[in-house]
Amino acid sequence: MNAYDPTPGNSPAHGAGVTTVRTFTFLLYPRFSMLCFASAIEQLRVANRLLGEQAYLWRLVTKNGEDAEASNGITFSAHHSMKHERELIRNGEKPDYFFVVASLGFERFHDPEINYGLQMIERQGVSIGGISNGAWILADAGLLDGSRCCIHWETIPAFTEKFPEVIVYPDIFEHDGRHYTCAGGTAAIDMMLHLIGSHHGEDLARGVAEQALAERQRGQGERQRLPLRARLGITSSRLLSIIELMESNVAEPLSLAEIADYTGLSRRQIERLFSRNLGRSPARYYLEVRLDRARHLLVQTWMPMIEVAVACGFVSASHFSKCYRDVYGRSPQHERQNRERMLQ
Repeated sequence: MNAYDPTPGNSPAHGAGVTTVRTFTFLLYPRFSMLCFASAIEQLRVANRLLGEQAYLWRLVTKNGEDAEASNGITFSAHHSMKHERELIRNGEKPDYFFVVASLGFERFHDPEINYGLQMIERQGVSIGGISNGAWILADAGLLDGSRCCIHWETIPAFTEKFPEVIVYPDIFEHDGRHYTCAGGTAAIDMMLHLIGSHHGEDLARGVAEQALAERQRGQGERQRLPLRARLGITSSRLLSIIELMESNVAEPLSLAEIADYTGLSRRQIERLFSRNLGRSPARYYLEVRLDRARHLLVQTWMPMIEVAVACGFVSASHFSKCYRDVYGRSPQHERQNRERMLQ
């Protein structure tokens, strides 16, 4: 079943006589990101147009075959249910690729039936992947144990707490064996261009990228976020190395004396660097790093408050709550309640 019947345009085809037709199935979770989904599927549509034939087909699936509502409220019609998809696969109509598309609220979706279906699909030899927080669903099904994957940077702290056996990278997309994962957003464009290039050559991939007005095709190893230097707008390599140390040691914070030993700077030099470049003390900045990690855990997971506190280097929930309120002006409990309202 094809979700779109492409009509060849006036652009020259990059290939002729395509004999291999590849099928994609997209499992859409409630409140999935439309940006992620469109970034993926539009590259397949454009590839069909440039090739002048349907080299790519796709079908949309939801758990029960109901319509899928994206996070922006726009509704998509599913072709069929996950149960029907499994029946098609058992009868030999298996897709070449099966992608799970999910966004916020993913940790609520622990579903033994979905997990069984994903495991069965992988056993059938289908390449399987996750778009945006779809990697969480794959990990929950046990498909990513010992594998490399990526997930949106905002979810990485929660993901590593929940799935320590999975190797997660802050890259835009990862390909490990039959597993494909991308961080979401426009990273889905790059992952699909990678697949299209592997199927039909880099000329076609570049042609599709040009149609999307993509400045360039980003590679698998590229990072999701701007480097610290660009994010913070600072140029001091010594200060950047200290901040990297802080961000790498959240659960067990380093003392200022330990940071000084690691960097070969004196405590006074470190304090001057932070005051001059960031307008705050090293202790205050380190606290903000830990609380930022805590905020992501609060809005991305249902971890108990004490576990969030410990994961971010606080000795008690009460101390954590006080620090959180001092910095953000609201309690951790209020943060989680706000998140609840956003997901309703």
